[in-house]
Amino acid sequence: MACENEKMTAPILSAATDREQPSSKNNIVPDSGENDNPSDDCWEQFFIRMQQTCDPAYMHAISLNELYEQVYASRPPLIDGLLCSGTYLFVGAPKLGKSFLMAQLAYHVSLGRPLWGYNVRQGTVLYLALEDEYRRLQERLFRMFGVEGADELYFATSVRQLGGGLQEQLDRFVRDHPNTKLIIIDTLQKVRENGGDRYSYASDYDIVSQLKSFADQRGICLLLVHHTRKQQADDKFDMISGTNGLLGAADGAFMLQKEKRTGNAATLDISGRDQQDQKLHLVRNPESLIWELESVETELWKEPPDSILEAVARMMTDQSWTGTPSQLVEALNLDLPPNALTKRLNVKASHLESEYGIRYESNRTHAGRRIILNRISREA
Repeated sequence: MACENEKMTAPILSAATDREQPSSKNNIVPDSGENDNPSDDCWEQFFIRMQQTCDPAYMHAISLNELYEQVYASRPPLIDGLLCSGTYLFVGAPKLGKSFLMAQLAYHVSLGRPLWGYNVRQGTVLYLALEDEYRRLQERLFRMFGVEGADELYFATSVRQLGGGLQEQLDRFVRDHPNTKLIIIDTLQKVRENGGDRYSYASDYDIVSQLKSFADQRGICLLLVHHTRKQQADDKFDMISGTNGLLGAADGAFMLQKEKRTGNAATLDISGRDQQDQKLHLVRNPESLIWELESVETELWKEPPDSILEAVARMMTDQSWTGTPSQLVEALNLDLPPNALTKRLNVKASHLESEYGIRYESNRTHAGRRIILNRISREA
């Protein structure tokens, strides 16, 4: 029989492949009751698992029921409908205006200011402008935004290469600035290690995978500015310079293309794992050189309201609520088994927090499972 109170066990998840880590307050073992007490079998199963992990042939796997028992930390989009946490390529031909658009994204995120009508969540930004110098950056930003400063926007024009100290530098910056939400590397080529096989699929995939692992572990967005090749392709994203390993390891890509090299109109194609494919039509202001939104080709799909989450929001007349799954079912007046409710809320925890401002926790104690609901600021 499965141990119901295994506080000392946790899923072994790869940071390079799993985008979010489960809350340490939640147990992976399915809930078969609310008042189970720990047994001596727990210790035996704990030591069995310890022995298993020392076996080189052992592969940790969890069941679908165990997966539904996880509560993952909420990671709302950095820019609603446009940019999420993860690692993205931002590609376009040289001298197209990519760096101006990167500066624009960095500036808006650092201030939490809406961009093109998209809601932006404020956070510290690090912009590695590796093809620029501080004088040029000063002139560019003054032309774009005037003298209005941004305390949470940082620049560097020289860093180490990947595998030669870059990750340590980025890690130090994030530790010193815990509210970091966005890091821009302009360009990817500037931080690549020198090597004879640097253009192989395996090498390209490994480069982005290393950066993705860093971004995923810290829950930030990493934008890698890169160039396109001259050859045209039926799929625009096949024009990314290098092999398919770059895009294969990334969470998505942005492709900026001008209709005419000498014109100000451009399209921005967006494709990714966590957002809908889109095409934006942009025009560049000839005076400020800021990219402005002209039209959106694809309407964003919006998730329909969830009746259970709405019921939870209506029930939350106080700042917090604590109780058992059965008590929550009763409070919500639902015809639903308590175990099914907790699994549904486990899956929808991030949505409950981002859309309704309610943080959900599911803990198992000696007395049984407890659900904790707390109202929070939407900006938390």
